[in-house]
Amino acid sequence: MEISGRPISLAQLNAVATGSERIKLNDESLDRIHKSRAVVEKILEEGQVIYGISTGFGKLSDVKIEPDALRQLQLNLVRSHSCGVGQPLSIPEVRAMIFLRANVLALGFSGVRLEVVEFLCQMLNRGVYPVVPEKGSVGASGDLAPLAHLALALIGEGESFFENERLASADALARAGLSPIVLEAKDGLALLNGTQAMHSVGGLALFRAKRLARVADVAGAMTLEGLMGTPRAFDPRIQKARPHPGQIAVAEHVRALVQQSEIRESHRENDPRVQDAYSIRCIPQVHGAARDALGYVEKILEIESAGATDNPLVFPDSGDVISGGNFHGAPLAHALDFAAIALTDLMSISERRIERMVNPDLSYGLPAFLARKPGLHSGMMIAQVAAASLLNEAKVLAHPASIDNVPTSAGKEDHVSMGMTSAVKLRSIVENAENLLAIELLAAAEALEHRRPLKGGAGVERAYATVRKYAEPLLEDRALAPDIAAIARAIRAGEFDSEHEKL
Repeated sequence: MEISGRPISLAQLNAVATGSERIKLNDESLDRIHKSRAVVEKILEEGQVIYGISTGFGKLSDVKIEPDALRQLQLNLVRSHSCGVGQPLSIPEVRAMIFLRANVLALGFSGVRLEVVEFLCQMLNRGVYPVVPEKGSVGASGDLAPLAHLALALIGEGESFFENERLASADALARAGLSPIVLEAKDGLALLNGTQAMHSVGGLALFRAKRLARVADVAGAMTLEGLMGTPRAFDPRIQKARPHPGQIAVAEHVRALVQQSEIRESHRENDPRVQDAYSIRCIPQVHGAARDALGYVEKILEIESAGATDNPLVFPDSGDVISGGNFHGAPLAHALDFAAIALTDLMSISERRIERMVNPDLSYGLPAFLARKPGLHSGMMIAQVAAASLLNEAKVLAHPASIDNVPTSAGKEDHVSMGMTSAVKLRSIVENAENLLAIELLAAAEALEHRRPLKGGAGVERAYATVRKYAEPLLEDRALAPDIAAIARAIRAGEFDSEHEKL
């Protein structure tokens, strides 16, 4: 895949992160990088005092650095900023971070040497993945600590993963046939200023969240059938009367899933119920709002993927080098917090549907807790409890990180974004949502068992068959944890992506 400085879609990001895609700079990127570096070289020749090139950093920006100490300045920057703590980011997240960082450097506004950007590409292509702790960034001057750990590997320090081993970066580079690079003026700063850590974690989580938004429709349609609900609320005329794009798309999706339903026909004429509960009837409105929110976040990330987040920025056309604040993570922090809220609401409505299926007072004829012998068997009683637990945790995590502020760097960086926290929280919520929707799919499949020999819509029956690949009918009590985990893996693998809507 070419590094061009153009926007990167979620699908492209996921392909590089989770696959074996190789990356390389295109010719236009090479030209832009050369031109911006030429500006830096001229500044060095003329002895100009420019922030980040010949000065200290942050609060120490007023300290001029002598020419013979500029290499040491960049080396010290990378070492001193490598203060991350916690578990390492996953290899897909690190691959995504390298890909994103190379792409924004290819825009030609950073003044970095071409060798540095090419080295990033070679690390990804040869499988050297720096150990990057997930905690330690406030997302203000970008993701300083995570990106410092990335840069640390380039100079042969810190640790990296190579061929599934965690070892010293110098050894990982050597085994991959690479030699550490020496950072020159501006190189280290160009590697550290940016939002690529929060972007990689948040972007890959968003890719999974968008899949979950569609799987939620599938689970909701299965539950609709299991509860013998009515699809009247999904009538296209209702959606067009309030034409939010997500709402229209969800209603269309669910209508497609329940087509040819024998269950629907069995109670069309003699059902005493006038309308379903909100968790069924309002699927288009709630799922649709979540889709629209996630679509907004996706647009923000695409813009960011082709945005220069360095400081200072180098403008080759004029030769100007201007300090600004493009490194600030607010656009991503706000967006990722929004995604967390939307996904938590999807979990909330799903948990209510699970409750309706296991509660005999609400399930329209289904046995208590979907058990074959209620009392002797507990059925899915505790599966609903697990769903409630997952939802509770998501509600806590959905509190926006971006509304917090802890000034850093002796007050120079007096407003920060906390965007990395937003990204890591979203990843956790996605994991919870995959498991909660797995529980709804299991419960809905069990509800369909109790409606046999009647069958649901063609799309519902396809989803039912996928569930049954991993979980047999609940004829008697058994440990459901393996079933939940297996269905969650199937969700992540795209096995519940419907024929009507592919991600």
